[in-house]
Amino acid sequence: VMPDHLLPRDVVVMNSRVTFVDLDTGLESAVKLVYPDEAGAAAGNVSILAPVGAALLGLRVGESIEWPLPGGGRRRLEVVSQERQ
Repeated sequence: VMPDHLLPRDVVVMNSRVTFVDLDTGLESAVKLVYPDEAGAAAGNVSILAPVGAALLGLRVGESIEWPLPGGGRRRLEVVSQERQ
């Protein structure tokens, strides 16, 4: 574990507001990464324990990640921007 101030500013951390694009659909989304008790779609908050939250945590702007979906297939996301809250 590392204090936020020691991480590069473009790394996605807890409470980051992250904009990402689905590389398969081109759909852009923005979420805030939070602990599970603060999560809620209406507020745009996503738990760091949710698949997309865990996937985004630790990525840098411009990086992408791909992971398998439970029903088959894959999902690919790229971080467009992030802002620490």
